[in-house]
Amino acid sequence: MKVVAKPIEVVAWFGKSGKIHPVRFRIENDDNSFETIVIGRVLKIDLEKLTGNYMQVFTCQSSIDAIEKIYEIKFELKSSRWSLHSYY
Repeated sequence: MKVVAKPIEVVAWFGKSGKIHPVRFRIENDDNSFETIVIGRVLKIDLEKLTGNYMQVFTCQSSIDAIEKIYEIKFELKSSRWSLHSYY
């Protein structure tokens, strides 16, 4: 598992109950170009507390460069920020 913890931009929709459904995200590469990843499936949703901040953790699966990859994106509830935290 590689830990990245990079900020990302996420497109998501929210259900009537407030449940978050991420659709896709955009990440800035090292060469300052952007890459958009469409979220294929959300495998698991957890709530974790990290340094006093609650975060909703989405374990997702997508086809990236024709390879199925599993990764985690996190939504910090207090600041409403998203990050790509790790991938396998």
